Amino acid sequence: MEGRPVNLRRTDRDQDEHWTDDAACRGSDPEIFYPVGFAGPALQQEAAAKSICAGCVVRSDCLTWALRAGEPAGIWGGTTPEERRLLRRMSA
Repeated sequence: MEGRPVNLRRTDRDQDEHWTDDAACRGSDPEIFYPVGFAGPALQQEAAAKSICAGCVVRSDCLTWALRAGEPAGIWGGTTPEERRLLRRMSA
């Protein structure tokens, strides 16, 4: 092996994965997760986004990230911004 360059870059897939790699929403239209308004079509969008989140294997990771980041908009981990504000108040 002498004289050959050593590859120091990690190639172990487990080290390179991020929770978003397994998110059920990957490939979905991002607009569905950002409903505008609080009635009519916005409620339908919210329900559609939450249904995607419902079966997601990384839902808790997503919600944890959104709570830590203070994400102010969108559906994250199956929650609305209002629901996340309530969760933050309850845990304070």
